[in-house]
Amino acid sequence: MAWKLLKPGGVFLNHGIANQAGQKPHKGRSFPDGELTPISTTLRVAEEAGFEVRDVESLREHYALTLRHWVRRLEAHHDRALQYVDEPTYRVWRLFMSGSAYGFSDGRLNVYQALFVRPGEGGYSSLPLTRADWYSRE
Repeated sequence: MAWKLLKPGGVFLNHGIANQAGQKPHKGRSFPDGELTPISTTLRVAEEAGFEVRDVESLREHYALTLRHWVRRLEAHHDRALQYVDEPTYRVWRLFMSGSAYGFSDGRLNVYQALFVRPGEGGYSSLPLTRADWYSRE
């Protein structure tokens, strides 16, 4: 679908959570609303669709910190959270985020951003040559 929506030279940023390649699948769902796949699978599928992989960045350690902050804030606002959900739901999310932070910290889970481009005629990409150039674009 993304391929059809992009013009030649258009870019697509995929932000996703992944597990390690070779990790045994869990029975049932391994993550809310979906199954986790290794980044290698995502990259292969993108290339098979015709995209060129231009950059991949792991944000694993950042996400572990983010989840820990979310848990602390949730705990600090326990009474307020209970205005929206019941105690069991609060506990499930607190446990889920705490467990996920651990999974990101120890490397079993990863969060990544992969930048793909739909090549134009003759391989045209419209992208700057370096990451530094991407960030300094006006």
